Amino acid sequence: MKVAIYGQYFKIEDTQYVEDLFQVLINHNIEFVIEHNYYKHLKKHLDIAKYNTFSSYKKLDSTFDFMFTIGGDGTILRAVTFIRASNIPIVGINTGRLGFLATIQKENISNAVELLLKKEYVLKERSLLSVSTFPEVENLNALNFALNEVSVNRKNTASMITIKTFLDDDFLNSYWADGLIIATPTGSTGYSLSCGGPIITPRAKSFVITPIAPHNLNARPLVIPEDTKITFTVSGREDQFFLSLDSRIKTINNNTEITIKKADFNLKMVQFKEQTFLKTLREKLLWGQDTRN
Repeated sequence: MKVAIYGQYFKIEDTQYVEDLFQVLINHNIEFVIEHNYYKHLKKHLDIAKYNTFSSYKKLDSTFDFMFTIGGDGTILRAVTFIRASNIPIVGINTGRLGFLATIQKENISNAVELLLKKEYVLKERSLLSVSTFPEVENLNALNFALNEVSVNRKNTASMITIKTFLDDDFLNSYWADGLIIATPTGSTGYSLSCGGPIITPRAKSFVITPIAPHNLNARPLVIPEDTKITFTVSGREDQFFLSLDSRIKTINNNTEITIKKADFNLKMVQFKEQTFLKTLREKLLWGQDTRN
């Protein structure tokens, strides 16, 4: 077995868990390669051996069986920029806070590796969004995909923006709002949920359009089929607005045509039998909890 290891940064309180992961991989003769910047963070704080590193998605190929992420859900979103269409499944170790995607608790690292070796897991596919613009925006095409959501937001103004939106070239609505979110089922439990959007189960072949603080109060979140093409233009008092792809932000000129579609590749997530999506809802979002129960 060969795995990649990725983390955004290192926290001293994670020392034991990082060392546990390295040791259990070594004990099972599992080859591992560490993302270069994360390895530099580790070297500053830990006395670790010299390990092979990777610094580009081009270094991750079909010889890798898994990628371990150490952190929270944000770490997984960043890891996707390395995995892209390589089909390498993610094993998310949660050393963050919520851990909605990173479902493996840091105390269970050894058990998780044992289950991987025994093949006692399932792979769950997650849809992504892809973005294109007209005219083309510089440097966007290199990272024009998102696992959670694509959103547009006002820039440098307290005034609303107007988002003229089409579905499959059919006019939907002009949203007067602070912004607009297009979320996948994975992202439906994130930014979209905080703005009043519905929770969508991961296997549902749907996306959701959720306005951010809409002025037209009858504009409600809308669930659409995942094969829908979404097109919109933005106008407002400022000449530019923000386009965000999983928190990677670009500044876009008004009246640029933005097109969002389902990406032509999926992300694979490792799920162990004891950690289903519904169990995660109950544990992480306190779903259905009531003091009367």
